Amino acid sequence: MVNVHFSKYVEVDKYLIRYYDIFNCTSDRPTILLLHGLGGSADRWTKIIPSLSLKYRLIIPDIIGFGYSEKPHVEYTVDFFIDFIKKFLNILNVSDVIIMGSSFGGLLALEFAIKYNNMVKKLILISPAGMMRYVSATLKHYISAALYPTYENVLRAYKEMKYDSTSTTEESILDFINRMNLQNSKYAFMSTLMGFNDHPNLKDRLKIEIPTLIIWGRYDKLIPVRYAKKFKIPNSKIVILDQCGHYPHLEKIEVFTKTVMKFLDK
Repeated sequence: MVNVHFSKYVEVDKYLIRYYDIFNCTSDRPTILLLHGLGGSADRWTKIIPSLSLKYRLIIPDIIGFGYSEKPHVEYTVDFFIDFIKKFLNILNVSDVIIMGSSFGGLLALEFAIKYNNMVKKLILISPAGMMRYVSATLKHYISAALYPTYENVLRAYKEMKYDSTSTTEESILDFINRMNLQNSKYAFMSTLMGFNDHPNLKDRLKIEIPTLIIWGRYDKLIPVRYAKKFKIPNSKIVILDQCGHYPHLEKIEVFTKTVMKFLDK
């Protein structure tokens, strides 16, 4: 039996944070923390919840500044986000966790593992940010969609980020438009981007022993697949998915979940 608690809220430093907590109530299960990408929300993970929740407790927040969590007028640095994740897990009494992160969330997952390696059992990084030092054309279109969230701008950006552009749904477009029109959404988005400029180089800080799975779409236009080889983590494996763009967990659900479950079952 799976007990699902949707849209729970918790205060982290007096800021209201929306999250999902999905777990099997018949026994203790390992916990996976899922971290969405820049401008995303917890709902980006809904398609893989049914498979993963059979064996794992899933904690899926709207990261502070995004989704339907509060968006304080602060400086959104990587250190700020890492501090938020630590406090969030402490409040939920989670001290032993698997972390899965997509894009910007992948960077946060990796940085958290570097700082708190004793808490992290395994890492799953999906097209992680952190190595690309230029703004791709697709990222420019995504930034434009965030700052000027018209239907046409969001549709163009979403289509570019996926291999199969026809898979973009009207629901996802309208949800993005709604979220980006919330108070401080645009500020949090751009402040986070600006925070990347002062972010220290990852290359010399990847000497962690945590088992790591890196998954990339071969046709990712936002963060091209060539950056996968730069994540030289000692105990890691890279899996490239064909006919896939920036969102393997949305575009290749079956092969993605099989790949993840195989890695986690080892």
